[in-house]
Amino acid sequence: MTENASWKPLEITPESAGVAATVDGLADHIATLDVERALTAEKALVFRGFGVRPDTLDRVMDPLLPNRLAYVHGNSPRTKVGANVYTSTEYPSRFTISMHNELSYAAHWPSRLMFFCEIAAETGGATPLVDAALWLESLDPHVREAFAGGVRYQQNLHDGMGLGKSWQETFETDDRAEVESFLAGSGATWEWTADGLRVIQVRPSTTRHPVTGVEVWFNQSDQWHPAALDDETAKVMAEVMGEDELPQSVRFADGSPIPGEYVVQVRDRGLEAAVDVDWRVGDVLLIDNLLVAHGRRSYTGDRRVLVAMTD
Repeated sequence: MTENASWKPLEITPESAGVAATVDGLADHIATLDVERALTAEKALVFRGFGVRPDTLDRVMDPLLPNRLAYVHGNSPRTKVGANVYTSTEYPSRFTISMHNELSYAAHWPSRLMFFCEIAAETGGATPLVDAALWLESLDPHVREAFAGGVRYQQNLHDGMGLGKSWQETFETDDRAEVESFLAGSGATWEWTADGLRVIQVRPSTTRHPVTGVEVWFNQSDQWHPAALDDETAKVMAEVMGEDELPQSVRFADGSPIPGEYVVQVRDRGLEAAVDVDWRVGDVLLIDNLLVAHGRRSYTGDRRVLVAMTD
């Protein structure tokens, strides 16, 4: 199995960049940096020690994310706090969030993500990162082969009352025609139900980076499968509800069930191979969303990490 010591993100400090330990210094450095080339080569960049604050974040975000995207069709609980800037997640702090590439279950996904640490947790709360190509290599051959045909995701999005996110929250609109137009353009199938909206999508389990050509693990089967969930509430819910009624579920693309031990291996291998970014206030993390998957360690105390993304 691949060891995580073979990769880690590049840390950029005022000393290594040869600039002042200020937001102006960081902005000057970014202006001289070929961000696309650096990110493709390093997969993830940590900018540390520049004193970035919420009120100066746009100075950094604008050049790193030239076209900020809305979190449309996202399944994580988040709050919009600015111009397409969100809390990274509001999933309960006692749980670890397993490794995933943002929106890998969707037809369109961001190419980059940027995280900003406004408040660091008292304990824990790191953002683990894993090289998605190494993650793929770490899986047993029979597991990789089983997923080769792709996966089928199903979402049940309620109409304002129910478990999980509503379709209005998910698509950031209450216009059904707008939702249908989005889904038609993504190749999904859907139906309006008495309780809300059901969406089905068939997607590949891997993809290739457009520049390097490297094949990477790129699906969220473990997060959509009850066998791999740490949340006891979710496990109980899966036991008392039919699969078709769950807020989200997953099968192989041909409709056959995914064995629980397969998604547990996927979850565990990703976390085992991950490198933690231990947050300090003011840190900025930029990742290539195909080359690197991310998660969140459990934590205590307050924690506020913001996220934005670009195409």
